[in-house]
Amino acid sequence: MDAPMFMVMKPHDGEVATAGNGTMIALSCRNKDDVHKLHDTAIKMGGSDEGAPGPRGSSGFYCGYFRDLDGNKINAFAMVKPEA
Repeated sequence: MDAPMFMVMKPHDGEVATAGNGTMIALSCRNKDDVHKLHDTAIKMGGSDEGAPGPRGSSGFYCGYFRDLDGNKINAFAMVKPEA
């Protein structure tokens, strides 16, 4: 992505919006390696894994999810060439 984006949506699980449920910070990375580095660093610093880095769907969206120490959900992602 080459521009910031802000979205407001209902929580995916249908539950009440709280810190880390219905809110998420998405950090754009240059490539898959950077997604892995960011996710790995977050886990090493005490964050919790919410979904290992990997492709999501078939559009080239590659991401990993984690929670910070306050419970906020964070997504590290890169748009890559879709895998065949």
